[in-house]
Amino acid sequence: MGDTVLELDGLSVAYDRARVVRGLTLTVGRGEVVALLGANGAGKTTTLRAISGLLKPAGGVIRLDGRDLAGVSPTARARLGLAHVPYDRGIFFGLTVAEHFRLDGTDRPGSTGKPGSTGKPGSTGKPGSTGGRAEMDAVFERFPALRALRGRKAGLLSGGEQQMLAIGRALSRRPRLLMLDEMSLGLAPVIVDRLLPAVREAAASYGTAVLLVEQHVHLALKIADRGYILSHGELAASGTAQQLSQDGALLAASYLGEAPGSMA
Repeated sequence: MGDTVLELDGLSVAYDRARVVRGLTLTVGRGEVVALLGANGAGKTTTLRAISGLLKPAGGVIRLDGRDLAGVSPTARARLGLAHVPYDRGIFFGLTVAEHFRLDGTDRPGSTGKPGSTGKPGSTGKPGSTGGRAEMDAVFERFPALRALRGRKAGLLSGGEQQMLAIGRALSRRPRLLMLDEMSLGLAPVIVDRLLPAVREAAASYGTAVLLVEQHVHLALKIADRGYILSHGELAASGTAQQLSQDGALLAASYLGEAPGSMA
């Protein structure tokens, strides 16, 4: 976990000149799961969108593997190994499960369309590349329910199955950085209990850096190594997952939109 994959240095993001994120500094290391926490409107989704290149920062620097991403398009960031699963899952309702993987070439044996990848699970292809059918099979191993549903259109899947598809498709690209926005939104707790360990396992097995925005705070901190808490667009606190989970007053203050220490 010593290698820094993502670095935000004084990131600020604005909508119509109103700064929603102000001076945010954080890091995520290789194989590390970091939780980004805070109340609705704290700036968490805005932060992810800025990292993906969907929003232009008003200030600060975003680095991926030490590279300044200023001026790098969202498509180019994905090719560098950045995968973003948005809160609406980003899947195509009219396509089947298998067709989602075909979009990235993951159903073609050993084919990535890029040099350096062998199509085997241990492939050392470029960040953001895929490893052929073996990668799709690996997703089915992680989420067995998807294998029987490979011919079903995504719009006919349950919410939990759709989220498995979204996460599985992102993981099939072996990203350097995986960002998950409200993964548990609208899902039953029993489904969330299955998804979160899969994310932890992917970080451990692939060395993927994970930045996780999650409404179920204690579940997120259970699998995270560290966490950052945003309040009104500013960093309110940070620490190890254990430190944050043990500070109930801090978490309560943050989710009530209060600055830490302002509660009686």
